[in-house]
Amino acid sequence: MSDSPSSTQPPKLPSQTEENYLKAVFKLAEAEPETPGVSTNRIAAALDTRAASVTDMLRRLADKGLLNYEKYRGVQLTAEGRRLALLTIRKHRLWEVFLVQQLGFSWDEVHEVAEELEHVQSPLLMRRLDAFLGHPVLDPHGDPIPTEDGAMRRPAHRLLADLNAGERGTLSAVKNTSPPFLQYLDKVGLQLGAEVEVLDKVAFDNSFELRINRERTTLISAEVSRNLFVTA
Repeated sequence: MSDSPSSTQPPKLPSQTEENYLKAVFKLAEAEPETPGVSTNRIAAALDTRAASVTDMLRRLADKGLLNYEKYRGVQLTAEGRRLALLTIRKHRLWEVFLVQQLGFSWDEVHEVAEELEHVQSPLLMRRLDAFLGHPVLDPHGDPIPTEDGAMRRPAHRLLADLNAGERGTLSAVKNTSPPFLQYLDKVGLQLGAEVEVLDKVAFDNSFELRINRERTTLISAEVSRNLFVTA
């Protein structure tokens, strides 16, 4: 009887680099759902790498059945590629919750650490982490956490930029998660859960005068308003 390995070996787990590519393609496609495929140049910019290197990796991922790649027409994730991308995003966002809630990290400190932790390949660890945290549905930036089977709730929120004078909302998520932006929000008192009321929308530059939690007022730029989500 042969001792050779079975031909039905489980698929090899993706490398960290491959996970990063799948996650990047997923997020870029989400940002522009009307675009049929994600271009090589957009992926290169998102990952801060050369377009030639991106092309090589896309071909490798296509050979593995994780995305559909056609030169000059962009790429789309296959069902398996989407599953792996969402799994990586799930791990990243669960680790962010853990770092904030259990280790005292601030929301501007967690991204880089979670970028490392998201590549841990232990489904049991992630299930237990999820249970330990009480099965959170949102990360510290208000982004939805995918379930283990790939479902992801889409929050019913709108950009603060779309509010008019006199309208109110609760700050529910941030679009820009860079540390300088989050530190700026902390400085002006705009944390998740804050109630904001538009006192004035300046016609000259579309800047906003806001009242925060019915107390302090602040002026924010149009650019800032386009990076904040609120719920009614």
